Amino acid sequence: MTSQPIADLSADDLAALLEEQRKAYEELKGRGLKLDLTRGKPSAEQLDLSDELLTLPRGTRDASGTDVRNYGGLSGLQELREMFAELLWVEPEQVVAGGNSSLTMMRDCLVYLMLFGGVDSERPWNREEKVRFVCPVPGYDRHFTLLESLGIEMVTVPFNEDGPDVAAVKALVAEDASIKGMWVVPTYANPTGATTSQEVAAELAGMPTAAPDFKIFWDNAYALHHLTEEEAKSADILTLAAAAGHPHRPIMFASTSKITFAGAGVAFLAASTKTVAWYLDHLGKGSIGPDKINHLRHVQFFGSAQGVRDHMVRHRQIIAPKFEEVDRVLTERLGGLDIATWNKPQGGYFVNLDVLPGTASRVVELAREAGVALTPAGSSFPYKRDPENTNIRLAPTMPPLPEVTEAMEAVATCVLLAAAEKLAAEKA
Repeated sequence: MTSQPIADLSADDLAALLEEQRKAYEELKGRGLKLDLTRGKPSAEQLDLSDELLTLPRGTRDASGTDVRNYGGLSGLQELREMFAELLWVEPEQVVAGGNSSLTMMRDCLVYLMLFGGVDSERPWNREEKVRFVCPVPGYDRHFTLLESLGIEMVTVPFNEDGPDVAAVKALVAEDASIKGMWVVPTYANPTGATTSQEVAAELAGMPTAAPDFKIFWDNAYALHHLTEEEAKSADILTLAAAAGHPHRPIMFASTSKITFAGAGVAFLAASTKTVAWYLDHLGKGSIGPDKINHLRHVQFFGSAQGVRDHMVRHRQIIAPKFEEVDRVLTERLGGLDIATWNKPQGGYFVNLDVLPGTASRVVELAREAGVALTPAGSSFPYKRDPENTNIRLAPTMPPLPEVTEAMEAVATCVLLAAAEKLAAEKA
């Protein structure tokens, strides 16, 4: 196996490499693998960390004496809101504790904006001729699917190492009033692992926008999901926006879905107090309160904000070796060949793999036929259209470590074969 850039090989050497990789791939298919790196799910071992929740709560009343079994309390248990306000760097009155899905909260906010407008809107968004969102890419596929389902058009900008490309964002929003908002996954972004800097966040919070009701959907899903002892701190977007004179611009979302039970956690929304009141007013038309029993069990399980932090150290001990293994296999198999680049994230749930332009869909196809499920190529871009067909999102958290090794060995073989096919065809 060569250790030099494959593109530098002669036509004969490249043909020999292609034949070698075809044989390796046939051997791979013969192994009958059934592996899955498609979605960022917590592993069973991580979920086991929260099994004490199944024995909770102790008692039926919160700190104020309210019976959590009954209706009411639309904004969620006060003590849980206080706990996560500390973790998210906001004030308790700016926080709503809801059901188990932050994505549901995002959808509800978008629907309310479309039907009714926000606290700073001139009219409901559905009365505008066109509504568009800025989407930093690569990004989170469910964000894009949600916008597409509501008929909101998407405009892309690059997601850099320090966050969204501010110059590109500012150029778009300054003149075009149809651009009503943008997505940001600020800490350990999905899938690049990048963290938005305080400086970039400040520019986003304060930039002039043609739309007076421009929103930043600040999806802080991975704020606490550190993979190293060096922990990134999320920028305080609510304070930055208020200081810049745009207090209603950001709406923050977070959840315990990857902290406790993915299907039975608690989601949070944080915003200006006026935006919180707006959200609760609309929510209250269809809800009489969240699952406060689940809120109470989470309060008792964690005990404090520090209890959440300590719990996340145990998560890190489980999943960090899987990310190390991804990097080890890719480095050993693909390093120096100039056919792939990847990140080594300090947190989050994904590894961002960029393969030779034009080959990502082929890599995914080869992997599927060999029994390894990968997220479809293009998923990290709006409308599933990656203009260079180069990006693949890897999710190594769920499989046991030996399966991560197997899967990554398979992925490396598929990347090599796809690259050899393309380069050989170009030299033929």
